[in-house]
Amino acid sequence: MKILIVSDIHGSYYYAEKIKEINQKENPDQIILLGDLYYHGPRNDLTQEYNPMKVAGILNDLKDKIRAVKGNCDAEVDEMISDFKLEPYIQTVINNKKVFISHGHVYNIDNLPTKDIDIMFYGHFHVGFIEEENGIIFANPGSISLPKNNSEHSYIIFDDNEIILKDIDGKVIKRKEI
Repeated sequence: MKILIVSDIHGSYYYAEKIKEINQKENPDQIILLGDLYYHGPRNDLTQEYNPMKVAGILNDLKDKIRAVKGNCDAEVDEMISDFKLEPYIQTVINNKKVFISHGHVYNIDNLPTKDIDIMFYGHFHVGFIEEENGIIFANPGSISLPKNNSEHSYIIFDDNEIILKDIDGKVIKRKEI
């Protein structure tokens, strides 16, 4: 199974369009959104082409592929414009690995929900990385629209045998075999 993982769109229609392009290019079986979909948040500048309703339109067009977790900037009203559920977290098995998925503001590398996982995906920090610690792989796709600390606008591809962090043009930033 090939999965596209994206986080922290923060209402950017420009970068939501990029998600559409990435979906066409990568052709994933599933898209996982790690929260902070529509609202830019009080600490962030407005995103490029800020238009939450247009972002909802793009994401709703992809609803058959989407699983999403709720971020700290997501509210009940955001769920009203989404044709998919925003879950608090996702615990599942993907590609024979025990995977925990969250936004990252509660559970992250410094606050594990359980030690019985192989891989943990989360966003929130707006900096992409793939690291392994104590036998668990931690992967963050960064923010597609508002990267921080001079990081790239980025996303992750998770398939049967690797996790790949890529910039929005598809250039590999980092990869980890699993």
